[in-house]
Amino acid sequence: MAGRGPRWEAWVQGLPGAIELLRARWGLRSDGAATHGHCSLVLPVRTAEGVAAVLKLGFPDEESEHEHLALRRWGGRGAVRLLGAAPHVRGLLLERLGRADLSGLPERRACEQVAELYRRLHVPAMPALRSLSSFLERWTADLSALPRSAPIPRRLVEQARALGGELCADRAAPEFVIHTDLHYGNVLAAEREAWLAIDPKPVNGDPHYELAPMLWNRWEEIAGDVRDGVRRRFWTLVDAAGFDEDRARAWVVVRMVNNAAWAVRDGSGVERSWLTRCIAVAKAVQD
Repeated sequence: MAGRGPRWEAWVQGLPGAIELLRARWGLRSDGAATHGHCSLVLPVRTAEGVAAVLKLGFPDEESEHEHLALRRWGGRGAVRLLGAAPHVRGLLLERLGRADLSGLPERRACEQVAELYRRLHVPAMPALRSLSSFLERWTADLSALPRSAPIPRRLVEQARALGGELCADRAAPEFVIHTDLHYGNVLAAEREAWLAIDPKPVNGDPHYELAPMLWNRWEEIAGDVRDGVRRRFWTLVDAAGFDEDRARAWVVVRMVNNAAWAVRDGSGVERSWLTRCIAVAKAVQD
């Protein structure tokens, strides 16, 4: 978990204190080696009753702020069960799941499993969550300010702007709680159900927004035939979830172009491979 700036360093330095605080509050004892994700630390623990669980400490960013609310709303239906929450330190006590994820399943089966989770997780919107439409308005405005010299095909930028405007204007579309980061690695094997979702970054929004992470992950498996590989996944997800093709396609284009634009604007060493992947996915779903 290398340094990423002052806020990150402050969070890392505060982890030991937060861990001890939550261990004492929930009567936990260590039960294995810690692991980490991109922005979190996960420690296997046992509760006072001997129940196997994990203690998760997340970086205090916007994406992790409401994770506990969505997990509580889902109540273990299709997602890891929340056993306790300490939002002020981004601490979560979660049921312990298996190590296997959907990366080991054949692509089609994995896509069908995720589509099944869409149906279970997309519950009516929650007042406490942010709305995807508010983010979309900002993203569309940011694309307008993207310099023409940016290494993203201009036609894709203009297309994403236009589609974003149309999606923003569609106020009649109902909103649901959406995970926003549901992909192969964020679905783990479990005992009480075959597969459960983890690590939501929840907002209220259009379920069609969900597809993109399933298209850009497990990239090495389709690197030799990107167009057909992306399209195969896209159609499997759309068909299995009962999504509208055009709406799903629009969200993939908007999301992938904005991913590319964020990478360019970040300016901290843009990986050409990531830009290429974003552009390839946006093109593949509409060629």
